[in-house]
Amino acid sequence: MDQVPVISLVTLVTGLLIPPAVHGSPGTEGSTETRVAIGDARWTLNGRLSYRASQAEGLLMNVRRVNATFEDRHRPNFDAERNTDAFIAKIPDPAVYSTLKALATPKRDEIYFPPPESQGGWRKLDEPERIRRRASMDQAKLDGLKEWLLESDGRSFAAVVIRNGYIVLEVERGNSSKTDSRRVASVSKAICATVLAIASEQSRRGLTPKEMSFDDPAFGFIPWAQPLSDPRKATITVRQLLNHTSGICPEAAGARNDGTWQYILGHSGDARTARLAFDPGTACGYSTHALAHAALVCETVTGKPYDAFAVEALFKPLGCERWWFQYYDGAEGIGRHPSHGMGMPARDLARIAYCMLRQGKWRDEQVIPRWFVDETSRPTHDVTSPEMRFKIPAQTFSHGWELPALLTGEEGTPSGRGIPPDARYKPGSGGQLIAFVPSLDLVVTRQTGSSGDWQYAEYLRRACGAALSP
Repeated sequence: MDQVPVISLVTLVTGLLIPPAVHGSPGTEGSTETRVAIGDARWTLNGRLSYRASQAEGLLMNVRRVNATFEDRHRPNFDAERNTDAFIAKIPDPAVYSTLKALATPKRDEIYFPPPESQGGWRKLDEPERIRRRASMDQAKLDGLKEWLLESDGRSFAAVVIRNGYIVLEVERGNSSKTDSRRVASVSKAICATVLAIASEQSRRGLTPKEMSFDDPAFGFIPWAQPLSDPRKATITVRQLLNHTSGICPEAAGARNDGTWQYILGHSGDARTARLAFDPGTACGYSTHALAHAALVCETVTGKPYDAFAVEALFKPLGCERWWFQYYDGAEGIGRHPSHGMGMPARDLARIAYCMLRQGKWRDEQVIPRWFVDETSRPTHDVTSPEMRFKIPAQTFSHGWELPALLTGEEGTPSGRGIPPDARYKPGSGGQLIAFVPSLDLVVTRQTGSSGDWQYAEYLRRACGAALSP
C-alpha cells in the first residue's frame, strides 16, 4: 500500500471520527480542544507528529487519540473500546484496518540496520528536537563537539557520531564520509582482528581448509616465515599477534612499519625484525608488523587472500561499499600478499563498529562471533607493565581493539576519564578513530588518511558526554 491511499483513507476515517471542536484553537492544559494540522506533508496533533517512532510517523492521522475524544467526562459509563470496535465493523475491508494498525504500531524492539549507502545509507537526524527525542543527545554539546573537531587540527577529515542507529553529527572538511576511502592507519588493526575472529569461527565449523583458534601457534599458519629467524617465534600465539605481546618488532624499536615480506618476516638482515624484542607474553610492544603476520594467518586458514576474505566475510554482509588494501611484495617463494593495511570511508567504518555494538549480529546473521565481541571487552593478556612506545597501560590492549576507559592519564598519557568502562576503540595515526559504546548505543568514527598524533580519547569522551539518559 503506498502512502497516498493510506493518508486518504485515514483522512476519511478521521473526518468521520473527529467532532467539529477538534478543528479549533491549539489545545492548552485542561482544554478539550485539539489542533490537527499538516506540515511538511506530515500530520501533527498539537504540534506533535502522529504515530511517532512507527513506520507511519506523520503519515497517518492518530485514530487512537481521536477515539479519546469520545471518552466524555460527563458519561462515565461510555465504553470507548466498544465504540471503536463498532466503528471498525463498518469498514468494508478488515484487512485495511489491520494494515493501518501494523503500520501505526511503534516497533521499538526492532533493531535498525542501515542499507548500503547506494541504497540510502544511514538514517540521519538534523533537527535539534528530533535529535533529543529519538537519539537522546544534547544538541548544544554536539555543537560544541563539532567546533572542537574543526579546531582540534588542520587536517582534512570526515567524522560521524551515531546513536540509536541515527547519525546525529556528521562533520566533513575536505573528506567525504560516504565516498572517501583514504588510509585509516591503525584502525585497520581492529578490523584485522575482527576478520581473523570470523576466520577462526568458520574454521571451527569446518568451513575453511585449516582450523585455528587464537591460542594456536601463529607461525604454524605462516609457512613463508620458515625457517624462523628467531626460534622463540614458534611459541607466539595468534592471540599475542593481536594484543601486542608477541615481541615482534615493536614500534618502539624504530623500524619501518612497511616493506617487503622478507623484511616483515625477519629475513632481510635487519635484526629488529629478525629477533624478538622480548619473550612472547612477557611485555607489551605495540606492533604493526604483528598484524601483518595476522593477515598471513588468515590467508592460510581460509585459503583466500586476506583482502578477499575480509570483503566476503565482513564488508559485504554489512553493506560496506568502498575500501582498498595494502599489498607487500615478497621474494621468490613468498610472493605478493595483502597486509592488514587498508582504507575505508567514515560511514562504512561505522558499520563495523555498529555490528560490534549489536553483539556481532547484522539483521538475522551472526557476522562477527559473539565470543569475540565479549572478549574484546577486557584485556586478553596478563602483562601489567606499560606499553613500550606509548607508555599507556598494557591492560588497555585486547584483540586488536583497545579499552580507553583504562587509560590512566599518568605522565602526560591520555586519560579515560568520562568514558564508560564498556567502550572499545581503535585509534589510527593522523586523528583516525573507530569506537563503540554498548551502554550508550553509540558509534563514533573519524577518517583523515593522514598521520601524526591527535586527541583520540577526548573525541570519544565528548561524544559520550553529549548523550542524555535514555
